[in-house]
Amino acid sequence: MDIVIASDVEKMGQLAAEKGAAVIRDAISDNRRARIIVATGASQFTVLKHLVAQPDIDWSMVDGFHLDEYIGIDRSHPASFCRYLDERFVQQVPIGSFQFLDAEGSPAEVAARVGQLVMAQPVDVAFVGIGENGHLAFNDPPANFETNDPYLIVDLDEACRQQQVGEGWFASLADVPKQALSMSVNQIMKTRTIICSVPDERKAEAVRGSVEGAVTPNVPASILQNHAACTLMLDPASAKLLSEATKSGASDGSVS
Repeated sequence: MDIVIASDVEKMGQLAAEKGAAVIRDAISDNRRARIIVATGASQFTVLKHLVAQPDIDWSMVDGFHLDEYIGIDRSHPASFCRYLDERFVQQVPIGSFQFLDAEGSPAEVAARVGQLVMAQPVDVAFVGIGENGHLAFNDPPANFETNDPYLIVDLDEACRQQQVGEGWFASLADVPKQALSMSVNQIMKTRTIICSVPDERKAEAVRGSVEGAVTPNVPASILQNHAACTLMLDPASAKLLSEATKSGASDGSVS
């Protein structure tokens, strides 16, 4: 795992987008196609803003996949991840295809259909984040590290649901769905390159556990330590609890 501590959230998003764009361009050059996974939430605001502005990407040669979605809310809901991705990403670039997790109907059918598509070919880059409880996608602790199913119907724990209230997506805990459709940990780990962007002091404890603790289902994002090409993008606030040894081994993202 490579760690980048950017000067601020804006710079973090820029660096994540630039790195991801380079992977996309290389995949198109090598394979005439790029396949990407796109996440949502507050951690991805600046990432997506900068990603859609990246030059020299033939978006018509890109196939996108949705990371996770609540079960039981429609696209008109302010917290809908389908809505988030449509407005912030899909409508902003002429992407070749994008597979939404439209969980208004049968989540099991959506999981099977999109799962078959995502497994058909390797995915080049995944843009992801880490939750306050250490979750990766909506794989809350203890996460399932064993299943090879590409998508799962998962129960959301209270810490995860409370985070959604704290970020302003829902008015109260009672309004947050109790289940979601999520890409599995193993499917995320199959991605060739993972770019994990995690700003904000609220995530500092989860970042420390994911980077410096043991790899354990109780801290789902700790599995990223085992990925051969994962970059963890932080800002000073999210990195504040890391040891000095870890910080000294990180970069600021500048080209030397």
